[in-house]
Amino acid sequence: MTARVFVSLKSTVLDPQGQTVRAALNGLGYRGISGVRQGKFFDITLAPDVTPEQARRDIETVAHEVLANPVIEEYRIELLD
Repeated sequence: MTARVFVSLKSTVLDPQGQTVRAALNGLGYRGISGVRQGKFFDITLAPDVTPEQARRDIETVAHEVLANPVIEEYRIELLD
């Protein structure tokens, strides 16, 4: 089983990298793009004997305590295959 964790800045936090990308895209002629938010994702492979329930609990803990800074970031978890 694989878990994917998406981490992004909260909407209330300024995203200078996203603003730079938006400006570059506008400069390239993509005028219809009014905003870009950057983020990251992690693919985590779990041992074959881990149940989906245990996987979700473990990945939730890892995402909250290690992968994301809950003060400025939010995260979303997907369990794949």
